[in-house]
Amino acid sequence: MKQYIVDAFTDKPFSGNPAAVCVMESWPAEEAMMKLAMENNLSETAFIVKEESGYHLRWFTPGTEVELCGHATLASSYVIFTFFEPDSSEVRFNTMSGVLTVRKKGDLYEMNFPTFPLREIPVTDEMEQAFGIRPVKAVLGLDLICVFEDEEQVRQMQPDQAWLMKIEGRIQNATAQGTKTDCVSRSFCPKLSIAEDPVCGAAHCQIADYWSRELNKKQIVAYQASKRGGYLYCEPSNDGRINISGKAALVAVTEIVAELS
Repeated sequence: MKQYIVDAFTDKPFSGNPAAVCVMESWPAEEAMMKLAMENNLSETAFIVKEESGYHLRWFTPGTEVELCGHATLASSYVIFTFFEPDSSEVRFNTMSGVLTVRKKGDLYEMNFPTFPLREIPVTDEMEQAFGIRPVKAVLGLDLICVFEDEEQVRQMQPDQAWLMKIEGRIQNATAQGTKTDCVSRSFCPKLSIAEDPVCGAAHCQIADYWSRELNKKQIVAYQASKRGGYLYCEPSNDGRINISGKAALVAVTEIVAELS
């Protein structure tokens, strides 16, 4: 079985967010997929099986299966468009989060994702302990979003992973308004066995939606300021959905020789 390593939200290899993508004829045991995700030790490994109505897509971190992943969806669409359906401009994925559509637009891959209701919650001492800086605001949706005063606080942040485990939210996002982009963010995911997700597409279903409302802008250009870094081009709509676009770069095509059963 071939496995593709694709860097998402970048056009340069060894930046952005790497994902492993496996396109299979049928599903192996869930335990086998979990073992391969642990072996890859990337933030996500994507598994795809062709169906009559498109492709069935599942995402695994080294610690668990997740219900939504942006960068591995982008990487998966890159693989499908490049190696399996080069004449197509749209691909549909059936996922735990419903049907996700990806359209190829030049060198961008535009993903249509759901947004999530956001509610403001009190800033706590635990948040300050976790991030090392006290947020000016905290918002909870699918994940926790902590808003900071300026982007340098986000860029220079060295969070305490043990404290991050204690606060609410599957992923804890730190974000601030940017100077060269609309917003700058970082995503920390210790509860998913990921210290820091280099560029998190799913988190921007909430981050970009938040800044779109705060800045009263229909289009948000976001930068995730991890060591690898990556850009996301986001356009929330009024129907509970958001288009998130990014580029992708192929790093490797490998052969999995171990039997997945």
